[in-house]
Amino acid sequence: MTFNPSSTLTETSQVLLEIEPDETTKAWQQTTKFSTPNNHWNAYLNRLSLNILLPWLREEYAPEASVFPNNSSLASFWEITNGTAINCQAGRIVIIPSEAIDLSEMRIPQEWVDIPTWAAEYYIAVQVEPEAGWLRIWGYTTHAQLKAKAIYDPSDRTYSLSQEEVFSNINLLWIARQLCPDEVIRAEIPVLPALPPTQAENLLQRLGNPELFMPRMAIPFATWGALLENSDRRQKLYQMRQGMPAQFSVLDWMQRGVSDLAENIGWGKMEIQPSLVGSRSSELGEAVTALVRELTIDGGKYELRVSPKVNSTAYIWRIELRNAISDGLIPAGFKLRLLTEDLQAFENNEDIATTAVEHLFIEVELTPGEGLVWEVEPTPIESNGEILKF
Repeated sequence: MTFNPSSTLTETSQVLLEIEPDETTKAWQQTTKFSTPNNHWNAYLNRLSLNILLPWLREEYAPEASVFPNNSSLASFWEITNGTAINCQAGRIVIIPSEAIDLSEMRIPQEWVDIPTWAAEYYIAVQVEPEAGWLRIWGYTTHAQLKAKAIYDPSDRTYSLSQEEVFSNINLLWIARQLCPDEVIRAEIPVLPALPPTQAENLLQRLGNPELFMPRMAIPFATWGALLENSDRRQKLYQMRQGMPAQFSVLDWMQRGVSDLAENIGWGKMEIQPSLVGSRSSELGEAVTALVRELTIDGGKYELRVSPKVNSTAYIWRIELRNAISDGLIPAGFKLRLLTEDLQAFENNEDIATTAVEHLFIEVELTPGEGLVWEVEPTPIESNGEILKF
């Protein structure tokens, strides 16, 4: 069944929200580190829109609405493109803010449409007037509608949809989901090619130069999208464009503390009970320090843990997936997988939950300086495919 908005509600019902003066000040203070004034202003408009719209969405339609992937990662998106994503029960919604007076078309950056892990179900066009103190939701569309009817402009890599093709009543979004929950609103997206680590590092060195004004236009989109799909690389690109040093070594994190960049993408440190580590430390009562990555999978909270196997003469590391709830389980069908930096499998590189289990884990002997790529299925909201250097 397909929902036809014109047959249900025909009058325009745009939403106008007030922006208090202290909200503009707060949004500006929350967006300070960007490589150019244009990027700073883009981040400011996105942050201001998010600060106004997220509470409104939670109050009116979706109490469970949350920022994708998390607040700490937003700067790495706003440095390179326009748009902010929110996850809710209806699907993913991307807010596209603009100061443009002309509302004849809605323009969406290609990243939010053609990168599989970024793409949304819905896109909301927002007109922002910070000085006048208001924000207007003037329309929305779906991913399927964009792919079917929007015009792609290669000069700036955006999809444009005329005002006539945009649904002006935001209430229809929620009505349509209730009446036709099975309607296809997200089109199929081709998988982007995997980037070899050496190529990715070379691209980061080139695109991380803040003197390059528009890195998103400097290389073919398929390559650009593949680079951004990896949250570790996206965050590193942002960090490099600010001229900030980045730490990505597991040993550095263990010895000196988790870097700001790593914290921004959800990493932290914790002491693990020896009995949970599966090593002889349990016999000695030693505490074991582990790196922990928070993950959200199918609406549940989980932890990826990385710890050394103590009292071992070999350089062995344990990578483990656990439920964030102390007595929670890993559901059947979940997979934990490790790959080499060149994305190659190796012997015993995967652990699969055939039934609900306490944890999934892989122990692997490495050489200092070697890297691994971790993957979890189903795919976490925050990330997949990060490279860890040991």
